Amino acid sequence: MKKLLGFVTLLFIFVACNQPPQKAPEIPLEDFFRNPEKTAFRLSPNGEYFSYLAPWESRMNVFVQETGADSAVRITAETERDIAGYLWKGNDRILFLKDTGGDENYHLYGVNADGSDLKGLTVFEKVRTTIIDDLKEDDDEVIVGLNKRDPTVFDPYRLNVLTGEMTMLAENPGNIVGWMTDHDGKLRVAIRSDGVNNTILYRNTEEEDFRPVLTTNFKETVSPALFTFDNKMIYALSNLERDKIALVKFDVENGKEAEVLFETQEADIDGINYSRKDKKLLSVTWTTDKEKEHFFDAEAEKMKKELEGKLPGYQVAVGSHNKAEDKFMIRTYSDRTRGAYYFYDKATKDLTKLAELSPWLNEENLCEMKPVSYTSRDGLTIQGYLTLPKGYEAANLPVVINPHGGPWARDYWGFNPEVQFLANNGYAVLQMNFRGSTGFGKEFWELSFKQWGRTMQDDISDGVKWLVDQGIADPERVAIYGGSYGGYATLAGLTLTPELYAAGVDYVGVSNMFTFMKTIPPYWKPMLDMLYEMVGHPETDSLLLAEVSPVFHVDKIQAPLFVAQGANDPRVNINESDQIVNALKERGIDVEYMVKDNEGHGFRNEENRFDFYRAMISFLDEHLKPAEE
Repeated sequence: MKKLLGFVTLLFIFVACNQPPQKAPEIPLEDFFRNPEKTAFRLSPNGEYFSYLAPWESRMNVFVQETGADSAVRITAETERDIAGYLWKGNDRILFLKDTGGDENYHLYGVNADGSDLKGLTVFEKVRTTIIDDLKEDDDEVIVGLNKRDPTVFDPYRLNVLTGEMTMLAENPGNIVGWMTDHDGKLRVAIRSDGVNNTILYRNTEEEDFRPVLTTNFKETVSPALFTFDNKMIYALSNLERDKIALVKFDVENGKEAEVLFETQEADIDGINYSRKDKKLLSVTWTTDKEKEHFFDAEAEKMKKELEGKLPGYQVAVGSHNKAEDKFMIRTYSDRTRGAYYFYDKATKDLTKLAELSPWLNEENLCEMKPVSYTSRDGLTIQGYLTLPKGYEAANLPVVINPHGGPWARDYWGFNPEVQFLANNGYAVLQMNFRGSTGFGKEFWELSFKQWGRTMQDDISDGVKWLVDQGIADPERVAIYGGSYGGYATLAGLTLTPELYAAGVDYVGVSNMFTFMKTIPPYWKPMLDMLYEMVGHPETDSLLLAEVSPVFHVDKIQAPLFVAQGANDPRVNINESDQIVNALKERGIDVEYMVKDNEGHGFRNEENRFDFYRAMISFLDEHLKPAEE
């Protein structure tokens, strides 16, 4: 009998081990792209209330809830556009930003925490509002930047959030691209640019004139982050005479680095955390394949480790807190879940779950995002992420190559609804941080200069070759999809390397380098010379730009193309998409084209996202056909 049981057990193990991997159930498209159930949680300064964004009439609005209560009150009623961002102003008022139809001209509004006294504070036509300092120690005022006087530059104003009264603090002479206050809310630093060189301007008091203290070429970074807590020096992110950005203490009076506080050869430092209450630095962060953190403060490190112990298996981020810094909003996430928000009481160590962002998605059915790397044809190591569809053998798969936008940005490990949606539909997805991607040091970034459509595109093409050589990709079923610069890379891929791709999806991408340069937002114009050096000058580099402008090479396109565009896009004008579509139609080639009249640089409204991804997956399925089980 024992032998029989042993045989049955072995048989069961043999059968189980040889079962094909379990394919994930097909998840409705809307579950990936619908608005989160609740997100962007913030604590009031006294810690007695918290707020969050949640859908109402399919738009993200602000809700306020008493800590410990079971229900919340909606205090905004936006139906045309999601609220883009918000903050607490004192314990009784909330400020929020929204634009119109994706034009990115954000207006600032104020509303009481009970929903009363809604007031438009910077509602000016074709004017963009930026927050320079939210003045946490002042319940009634903030400092904002407005391009009201001149659309190309931003002047700083002190704004009363109750009355709307504004006072200009300085007039931008036409070349200031950034302003900075000290811990007392005094405007004491400005960044001047001639388009190529940046100069830090400084003054001891607001009664003095600004004076230059350090000039660097734009390739070198000394980026002021915050004043030291005695308001005498500055904590800055700097790569002066080094490849990777370090955290330094900068003697702003004399324009030189005083001390290197932390650096690593792994990557650029990209974040600083500090305590306003205790007046000390807590930690710095940087990103390799995942985020890493170095602590200056033992208490902060202990709290983070305790939270990670309570929330195993997830990345843990410490977010909004009250003024006393003893109550916190905690966010978790991973590659397979948007995660959840928790309320943490530091004194009692109680951790209370507040909400899952997307409770309708079961992370067990989603796919692992694996950090990978490969070598470019000229010897660079290209870091990236590969997501394979669950339940399929990693061989001969249809693949979507997904270059990121920017291009001076990067892809990160974490939950990506596009990637998970494609993987759930049977596609492998490769994202790569091609040369020029940020965070990998000065040298890697500079290798991208004037390389749109050249070595930057080669890095993407080499990713395709690597996947094919690994046996993962079916070379006949590779598509390329991206937004913004990723949209350009899609068009460049179809025109410059048409043999690689079976289909392409261009989402708000550049097609003509010349017209792109002419239609940038007015507030980018102070940096136009820098853009010319990084991308190419329309006159002196005209041959170079013509060679890499996809619209001039539509005769090379062999694969079907789907184009999507927001009519109000201020960054990549709709003319960019119109040109490539019209050029193809003139050649008798039909191209699928989706335009949303109430969108800008990417589709923000939920119903438009549904339309886009529904059309995209139908297009990919038609031309690549997903893998069979």
